[in-house]
Amino acid sequence: MNIRRRTRNVVIIAAATALMITGAGAAYAYWSGAASGTGAGGTGTLAAVSLSPGTPGAALYPGGQTNVVLTATNSNDSVAHIGSLSIDTAQGSSGFAVDGAHSGCVLSTLSFTTQTNGGAGWDVPARVGVVNGTLNVTLTNALAMSLGAVSTCQGATFTAYLKAP
Repeated sequence: MNIRRRTRNVVIIAAATALMITGAGAAYAYWSGAASGTGAGGTGTLAAVSLSPGTPGAALYPGGQTNVVLTATNSNDSVAHIGSLSIDTAQGSSGFAVDGAHSGCVLSTLSFTTQTNGGAGWDVPARVGVVNGTLNVTLTNALAMSLGAVSTCQGATFTAYLKAP
Protein backbone atom coordinates (compact mmCIF):
# COMPACT_ATOMS: atom_id res chain seq x y z
CA MET A 1 0.00 0.00 0.00
CA ASN A 2 1.41 3.34 -0.77
CA ILE A 3 2.02 6.01 1.85
CA ARG A 4 -0.47 8.46 0.43
CA ARG A 5 -3.29 6.00 0.63
CA ARG A 6 -2.32 4.99 4.16
CA THR A 7 -2.17 8.60 5.31
CA ARG A 8 -5.56 9.29 3.78
CA ASN A 9 -7.07 6.24 5.55
CA VAL A 10 -5.56 7.30 8.89
CA VAL A 11 -7.04 10.81 8.46
CA ILE A 12 -10.49 9.39 7.61
CA ILE A 13 -10.41 7.02 10.59
CA ALA A 14 -9.24 9.81 12.94
CA ALA A 15 -11.99 12.15 11.70
CA ALA A 16 -14.66 9.46 12.09
CA THR A 17 -13.45 8.65 15.60
CA ALA A 18 -13.48 12.33 16.60
CA LEU A 19 -17.00 12.72 15.20
CA MET A 20 -18.25 9.68 17.16
CA ILE A 21 -16.67 10.91 20.40
CA THR A 22 -18.21 14.39 19.94
CA GLY A 23 -21.65 12.90 19.17
CA ALA A 24 -21.48 10.55 22.15
CA GLY A 25 -20.49 13.44 24.42
CA ALA A 26 -23.36 15.57 23.19
CA ALA A 27 -25.84 12.68 23.62
CA TYR A 28 -24.57 12.03 27.14
CA ALA A 29 -24.86 15.71 28.05
CA TYR A 30 -28.42 15.87 26.65
CA TRP A 31 -29.73 12.78 28.44
CA SER A 32 -27.90 13.26 31.73
CA GLY A 33 -28.70 16.94 32.18
CA ALA A 34 -31.02 17.89 35.01
CA ALA A 35 -33.75 20.47 34.79
CA SER A 36 -36.47 21.82 36.97
CA GLY A 37 -39.39 24.17 36.66
CA THR A 38 -42.87 24.92 37.80
CA GLY A 39 -46.16 25.15 36.01
CA ALA A 40 -49.72 25.97 36.76
CA GLY A 41 -52.99 25.50 34.98
CA GLY A 42 -56.66 25.75 35.60
CA THR A 43 -60.03 26.27 34.10
CA GLY A 44 -62.16 29.35 34.11
CA THR A 45 -65.36 29.59 36.04
CA LEU A 46 -68.32 28.38 34.01
CA ALA A 47 -71.49 30.42 34.10
CA ALA A 48 -74.77 28.59 34.55
CA VAL A 49 -76.99 28.14 31.52
CA SER A 50 -79.98 30.46 31.77
CA LEU A 51 -83.47 29.24 30.98
CA SER A 52 -86.37 31.34 29.78
CA PRO A 53 -89.67 30.68 31.57
CA GLY A 54 -91.46 27.77 29.93
CA THR A 55 -94.71 28.46 28.14
CA PRO A 56 -97.37 25.95 27.09
CA GLY A 57 -97.36 25.03 23.45
CA ALA A 58 -101.19 24.85 23.40
CA ALA A 59 -104.20 25.61 25.61
CA LEU A 60 -104.40 23.50 28.72
CA TYR A 61 -107.68 21.99 29.96
CA PRO A 62 -108.65 19.80 32.94
CA GLY A 63 -107.25 16.31 32.47
CA GLY A 64 -105.05 17.45 29.58
CA GLN A 65 -101.36 17.76 28.84
CA THR A 66 -99.36 20.10 26.64
CA ASN A 67 -95.80 20.73 25.53
CA VAL A 68 -93.65 23.32 27.26
CA VAL A 69 -91.44 25.54 25.10
CA LEU A 70 -88.36 27.39 26.39
CA THR A 71 -84.97 28.72 25.35
CA ALA A 72 -81.65 27.79 26.98
CA THR A 73 -78.85 30.39 26.72
CA ASN A 74 -75.15 29.62 27.17
CA SER A 75 -72.64 32.45 27.78
CA ASN A 76 -69.64 30.09 28.06
CA ASP A 77 -66.96 29.52 25.44
CA SER A 78 -67.72 25.80 25.42
CA VAL A 79 -70.82 23.70 24.85
CA ALA A 80 -72.92 23.28 28.02
CA HIS A 81 -74.81 20.06 28.70
CA ILE A 82 -78.17 19.98 30.47
CA GLY A 83 -78.98 16.52 31.79
CA SER A 84 -82.53 17.21 32.93
CA LEU A 85 -85.11 19.96 33.33
CA SER A 86 -87.41 20.10 36.33
CA ILE A 87 -89.82 22.57 37.91
CA ASP A 88 -88.18 25.30 40.00
CA THR A 89 -90.42 25.45 43.06
CA ALA A 90 -88.51 28.48 44.39
CA GLN A 91 -90.08 30.68 41.70
CA GLY A 92 -93.68 31.73 41.20
CA SER A 93 -96.22 29.66 43.11
CA SER A 94 -94.41 26.32 43.52
CA GLY A 95 -92.84 26.83 40.08
CA PHE A 96 -95.93 28.11 38.19
CA ALA A 97 -97.56 31.42 37.38
CA VAL A 98 -100.78 32.41 35.65
CA ASP A 99 -101.71 35.60 33.79
CA GLY A 100 -103.35 38.40 35.81
CA ALA A 101 -106.79 37.93 34.27
CA HIS A 102 -107.00 34.43 35.77
CA SER A 103 -105.73 35.03 39.30
CA GLY A 104 -108.49 32.77 40.69
CA CYS A 105 -106.98 29.76 38.95
CA VAL A 106 -105.60 27.34 41.52
CA LEU A 107 -102.05 26.51 40.37
CA SER A 108 -101.80 23.38 42.52
CA THR A 109 -103.83 21.64 39.77
CA LEU A 110 -100.77 21.92 37.50
CA SER A 111 -97.96 19.39 37.41
CA PHE A 112 -94.69 19.15 35.49
CA THR A 113 -92.93 15.92 34.55
CA THR A 114 -89.12 16.16 34.80
CA GLN A 115 -87.61 15.83 31.33
CA THR A 116 -84.33 14.22 30.17
CA ASN A 117 -84.73 14.13 26.38
CA GLY A 118 -84.83 10.33 26.46
CA GLY A 119 -81.78 10.26 28.74
CA ALA A 120 -79.60 12.21 26.28
CA GLY A 121 -80.18 15.65 27.77
CA TRP A 122 -79.46 18.72 25.64
CA ASP A 123 -76.25 20.37 24.43
CA VAL A 124 -76.47 24.15 24.37
CA PRO A 125 -74.04 25.64 21.80
CA ALA A 126 -71.10 27.72 22.99
CA ARG A 127 -70.90 31.49 22.75
CA VAL A 128 -69.35 32.66 19.47
CA GLY A 129 -67.65 36.03 19.85
CA VAL A 130 -70.13 38.20 21.73
CA VAL A 131 -73.20 36.15 20.71
CA ASN A 132 -74.38 33.68 23.35
CA GLY A 133 -75.26 30.17 22.25
CA THR A 134 -78.98 29.37 22.35
CA LEU A 135 -81.09 26.27 22.04
CA ASN A 136 -84.86 26.20 21.63
CA VAL A 137 -86.33 23.27 23.54
CA THR A 138 -89.77 21.67 23.31
CA LEU A 139 -90.67 19.37 26.20
CA THR A 140 -93.36 16.99 24.96
CA ASN A 141 -96.45 16.70 27.20
CA ALA A 142 -94.49 17.98 30.19
CA LEU A 143 -97.25 20.15 31.66
CA ALA A 144 -100.53 18.67 32.88
CA MET A 145 -103.69 19.96 34.54
CA SER A 146 -105.66 17.73 36.91
CA LEU A 147 -109.37 17.09 36.48
CA GLY A 148 -109.99 19.12 39.63
CA ALA A 149 -109.12 22.46 37.98
CA VAL A 150 -111.72 25.16 38.55
CA SER A 151 -113.50 26.95 35.71
CA THR A 152 -111.57 30.18 36.44
CA CYS A 153 -108.56 28.47 34.79
CA GLN A 154 -110.37 28.38 31.43
CA GLY A 155 -108.34 30.28 28.81
CA ALA A 156 -105.49 31.04 31.22
CA THR A 157 -101.91 31.53 30.08
CA PHE A 158 -99.47 29.67 32.31
CA THR A 159 -95.75 29.95 32.94
CA ALA A 160 -93.57 27.10 34.18
CA TYR A 161 -90.30 28.10 35.84
CA LEU A 162 -87.68 25.46 35.17
CA LYS A 163 -84.21 24.62 36.42
CA ALA A 164 -81.38 22.41 35.26
CA PRO A 165 -80.24 20.71 38.47
